[in-house]
Amino acid sequence: MAAESGTVEISIPDELRFMLPVRQRTGVVRVPVDGVNSLLHVIESLGVSRTEFGRLEVNGREVSSDHRPTPGEQVVVHARTRPQPVPAHRYLLDVHLGTLARRMRTLGLDTSYSNDADDPELVEQAIVENRVLLTRDRGLLRRKALPDGAFVRGQDPDAQLADILDRFRPPLAPWTRCPSCNGLLQGVPVEKVEHLIEPGTRRSYSEFFQCNDCGRPYWHGAHAEGLEQIVASVQAD
Repeated sequence: MAAESGTVEISIPDELRFMLPVRQRTGVVRVPVDGVNSLLHVIESLGVSRTEFGRLEVNGREVSSDHRPTPGEQVVVHARTRPQPVPAHRYLLDVHLGTLARRMRTLGLDTSYSNDADDPELVEQAIVENRVLLTRDRGLLRRKALPDGAFVRGQDPDAQLADILDRFRPPLAPWTRCPSCNGLLQGVPVEKVEHLIEPGTRRSYSEFFQCNDCGRPYWHGAHAEGLEQIVASVQAD
Protein backbone atom coordinates (compact mmCIF):
# COMPACT_ATOMS: atom_id res chain seq x y z
CA MET A 1 0.00 0.00 0.00
CA ALA A 2 1.40 3.39 -0.94
CA ALA A 3 2.14 5.86 1.82
CA GLU A 4 -0.34 8.63 2.47
CA SER A 5 0.52 12.12 1.26
CA GLY A 6 3.07 13.74 3.58
CA THR A 7 4.16 10.43 5.13
CA VAL A 8 6.59 7.58 4.63
CA GLU A 9 6.05 3.91 5.38
CA ILE A 10 8.63 2.36 7.67
CA SER A 11 8.86 -1.41 7.95
CA ILE A 12 10.28 -2.55 11.31
CA PRO A 13 11.63 -6.13 11.65
CA ASP A 14 10.05 -8.55 14.11
CA GLU A 15 12.96 -8.47 16.55
CA LEU A 16 12.72 -4.69 16.99
CA ARG A 17 8.96 -4.27 17.21
CA PHE A 18 9.00 -4.52 21.00
CA MET A 19 10.52 -1.03 21.00
CA LEU A 20 7.51 0.45 19.23
CA PRO A 21 4.39 1.73 20.98
CA VAL A 22 1.89 -1.13 21.30
CA ARG A 23 -0.50 0.34 18.75
CA GLN A 24 2.28 0.41 16.11
CA ARG A 25 3.63 -3.13 16.50
CA THR A 26 2.06 -4.37 13.28
CA GLY A 27 5.46 -3.83 11.68
CA VAL A 28 4.61 -1.13 9.13
CA VAL A 29 4.34 2.39 10.51
CA ARG A 30 3.26 5.54 8.69
CA VAL A 31 5.21 8.54 9.83
CA PRO A 32 4.82 12.19 8.79
CA VAL A 33 8.02 13.71 7.38
CA ASP A 34 9.13 17.24 6.61
CA GLY A 35 12.15 16.65 4.34
CA VAL A 36 14.39 18.18 7.01
CA ASN A 37 14.83 15.57 9.74
CA SER A 38 17.13 12.64 9.02
CA LEU A 39 15.99 9.04 8.81
CA LEU A 40 17.89 8.40 12.04
CA HIS A 41 15.79 11.03 13.80
CA VAL A 42 12.56 9.61 12.38
CA ILE A 43 13.34 6.03 13.43
CA GLU A 44 14.45 7.04 16.92
CA SER A 45 11.25 9.07 17.32
CA LEU A 46 9.40 5.74 17.03
CA GLY A 47 11.35 4.36 20.01
CA VAL A 48 13.95 2.28 18.15
CA SER A 49 17.42 3.16 19.46
CA ARG A 50 20.19 3.91 16.94
CA THR A 51 22.29 1.09 18.42
CA GLU A 52 19.67 -1.54 17.52
CA PHE A 53 19.19 -1.13 13.78
CA GLY A 54 21.62 -1.79 10.96
CA ARG A 55 21.06 -1.43 7.23
CA LEU A 56 18.42 0.98 5.93
CA GLU A 57 16.71 0.79 2.55
CA VAL A 58 14.56 3.39 0.83
CA ASN A 59 12.55 2.22 -2.18
CA GLY A 60 14.85 -0.79 -2.46
CA ARG A 61 18.07 1.23 -2.32
CA GLU A 62 20.45 1.18 0.64
CA VAL A 63 20.90 4.58 2.27
CA SER A 64 22.71 6.03 5.28
CA SER A 65 20.97 7.14 8.46
CA ASP A 66 21.59 10.75 7.36
CA HIS A 67 19.11 10.32 4.49
CA ARG A 68 16.26 12.83 4.66
CA PRO A 69 13.05 10.96 3.83
CA THR A 70 10.47 12.61 1.64
CA PRO A 71 6.73 11.84 1.36
CA GLY A 72 5.87 8.65 -0.48
CA GLU A 73 9.09 6.77 0.27
CA GLN A 74 9.05 3.25 1.63
CA VAL A 75 11.69 2.53 4.24
CA VAL A 76 12.87 -0.90 5.36
CA VAL A 77 14.78 -1.08 8.65
CA HIS A 78 17.06 -4.06 9.33
CA ALA A 79 18.15 -5.17 12.79
CA ARG A 80 21.83 -5.27 13.70
CA THR A 81 23.41 -8.52 12.56
CA ARG A 82 24.65 -10.96 15.18
CA PRO A 83 27.33 -11.52 16.22
CA GLN A 84 27.98 -7.80 16.21
CA PRO A 85 31.65 -6.81 15.82
CA VAL A 86 33.01 -4.31 18.33
CA PRO A 87 36.41 -2.56 18.49
CA ALA A 88 37.23 -4.32 21.78
CA HIS A 89 35.33 -6.66 24.08
CA ARG A 90 35.27 -4.14 26.90
CA TYR A 91 31.92 -3.33 28.45
CA LEU A 92 30.35 -0.67 30.66
CA LEU A 93 27.02 -1.25 32.43
CA ASP A 94 24.64 1.35 33.81
CA VAL A 95 23.49 1.51 37.44
CA HIS A 96 20.56 -0.89 36.95
CA LEU A 97 22.63 -3.86 35.75
CA GLY A 98 24.76 -4.74 38.76
CA THR A 99 23.87 -8.44 38.83
CA LEU A 100 24.58 -8.76 35.11
CA ALA A 101 27.96 -7.06 35.66
CA ARG A 102 28.97 -9.65 38.26
CA ARG A 103 28.00 -12.51 35.97
CA MET A 104 29.90 -11.07 33.02
CA ARG A 105 32.99 -10.67 35.19
CA THR A 106 32.64 -14.28 36.34
CA LEU A 107 32.98 -15.26 32.68
CA GLY A 108 36.17 -13.22 32.43
CA LEU A 109 34.69 -10.27 30.52
CA ASP A 110 36.23 -6.86 31.13
CA THR A 111 33.15 -5.22 32.67
CA SER A 112 33.07 -1.82 34.33
CA TYR A 113 30.19 -0.92 36.65
CA SER A 114 29.41 1.75 39.21
CA ASN A 115 26.15 2.06 41.12
CA ASP A 116 26.22 5.86 41.16
CA ALA A 117 27.45 6.97 37.72
CA ASP A 118 25.12 9.38 35.91
CA ASP A 119 24.47 9.43 32.17
CA PRO A 120 27.13 11.99 31.16
CA GLU A 121 29.74 10.13 33.22
CA LEU A 122 28.83 6.84 31.54
CA VAL A 123 29.13 8.30 28.05
CA GLU A 124 32.47 9.93 28.88
CA GLN A 125 33.84 6.69 30.34
CA ALA A 126 32.67 4.72 27.30
CA ILE A 127 34.58 7.13 25.06
CA VAL A 128 37.78 7.34 27.12
CA GLU A 129 38.03 3.60 27.86
CA ASN A 130 36.71 2.36 24.49
CA ARG A 131 33.85 0.41 26.07
CA VAL A 132 30.46 -0.73 24.78
CA LEU A 133 27.77 0.79 26.98
CA LEU A 134 25.06 -1.70 27.95
CA THR A 135 21.76 -0.36 29.25
CA ARG A 136 17.99 -0.68 29.17
CA ASP A 137 17.66 3.12 29.00
CA ARG A 138 16.84 4.02 25.39
CA GLY A 139 17.36 7.71 26.09
CA LEU A 140 20.95 7.03 27.09
CA LEU A 141 21.56 5.18 23.82
CA ARG A 142 20.33 8.20 21.84
CA ARG A 143 23.19 10.41 23.02
CA LYS A 144 25.12 11.45 19.92
CA ALA A 145 28.51 11.32 21.63
CA LEU A 146 28.14 7.64 22.52
CA PRO A 147 30.38 5.59 20.18
CA ASP A 148 29.09 2.06 20.93
CA GLY A 149 26.14 0.82 22.93
CA ALA A 150 23.45 -1.80 23.11
CA PHE A 151 19.99 -2.20 24.59
CA VAL A 152 20.02 -5.20 26.95
CA ARG A 153 17.05 -7.46 26.32
CA GLY A 154 15.44 -9.52 29.04
CA GLN A 155 14.05 -8.73 32.48
CA ASP A 156 16.16 -11.13 34.57
CA PRO A 157 19.97 -11.49 34.66
CA ASP A 158 19.94 -14.95 33.06
CA ALA A 159 18.09 -13.68 29.99
CA GLN A 160 20.21 -10.54 29.88
CA LEU A 161 23.45 -12.52 29.97
CA ALA A 162 22.21 -14.83 27.22
CA ASP A 163 21.36 -11.79 25.08
CA ILE A 164 24.80 -10.20 25.49
CA LEU A 165 26.64 -13.44 24.76
CA ASP A 166 24.52 -14.05 21.65
CA ARG A 167 24.91 -10.49 20.41
CA PHE A 168 28.67 -10.06 20.80
CA ARG A 169 30.02 -13.65 21.10
CA PRO A 170 32.91 -12.44 23.28
CA PRO A 171 35.85 -14.74 24.10
CA LEU A 172 35.35 -16.13 27.60
CA ALA A 173 37.86 -16.81 30.37
CA PRO A 174 35.80 -17.98 33.38
CA TRP A 175 37.10 -17.30 36.90
CA THR A 176 39.82 -14.87 35.86
CA ARG A 177 38.18 -11.63 37.03
CA CYS A 178 36.93 -10.42 40.38
CA PRO A 179 33.09 -10.31 40.38
CA SER A 180 33.21 -7.39 42.79
CA CYS A 181 35.66 -4.96 41.17
CA ASN A 182 36.66 -6.42 37.76
CA GLY A 183 40.30 -6.84 38.79
CA LEU A 184 42.28 -9.85 37.59
CA LEU A 185 42.49 -12.94 39.81
CA GLN A 186 45.63 -14.92 40.47
CA GLY A 187 46.18 -18.20 42.25
CA VAL A 188 47.79 -17.76 45.69
CA PRO A 189 48.99 -20.07 48.49
CA VAL A 190 46.55 -20.34 51.34
CA GLU A 191 49.02 -18.63 53.68
CA LYS A 192 48.55 -15.39 51.76
CA VAL A 193 44.79 -15.23 52.35
CA GLU A 194 44.20 -17.30 55.50
CA HIS A 195 43.77 -14.12 57.56
CA LEU A 196 40.87 -13.20 55.26
CA ILE A 197 38.92 -16.47 55.42
CA GLU A 198 37.14 -18.48 58.09
CA PRO A 199 38.96 -21.43 59.69
CA GLY A 200 36.35 -23.83 58.27
CA THR A 201 37.06 -22.59 54.77
CA ARG A 202 40.80 -22.98 55.37
CA ARG A 203 40.29 -26.62 56.31
CA SER A 204 37.80 -27.44 53.51
CA TYR A 205 39.54 -25.99 50.46
CA SER A 206 43.05 -26.02 49.12
CA GLU A 207 42.87 -23.83 46.01
CA PHE A 208 42.53 -20.09 46.52
CA PHE A 209 42.57 -16.98 44.33
CA GLN A 210 42.99 -13.33 45.15
CA CYS A 211 42.06 -10.15 43.28
CA ASN A 212 45.09 -8.10 42.29
CA ASP A 213 43.14 -4.88 42.78
CA CYS A 214 40.86 -5.20 45.83
CA GLY A 215 42.52 -8.16 47.54
CA ARG A 216 39.35 -10.21 47.99
CA PRO A 217 39.95 -13.96 48.31
CA TYR A 218 38.02 -16.52 46.27
CA TRP A 219 37.67 -20.27 46.18
CA HIS A 220 35.42 -22.68 44.30
CA GLY A 221 33.12 -23.44 47.19
CA ALA A 222 29.42 -24.07 47.67
CA HIS A 223 28.75 -20.32 47.40
CA ALA A 224 29.86 -20.46 43.74
CA GLU A 225 27.59 -23.32 42.68
CA GLY A 226 25.13 -21.07 40.87
CA LEU A 227 27.90 -19.31 38.97
CA GLU A 228 29.49 -22.64 38.08
CA GLN A 229 26.20 -23.59 36.44
CA ILE A 230 26.25 -20.39 34.42
CA VAL A 231 29.79 -21.08 33.24
CA ALA A 232 28.94 -24.68 32.34
CA SER A 233 25.85 -23.60 30.42
CA VAL A 234 27.74 -20.99 28.41
CA GLN A 235 30.60 -23.35 27.61
CA ALA A 236 28.13 -25.99 26.45
CA ASP A 237 26.53 -23.50 24.05
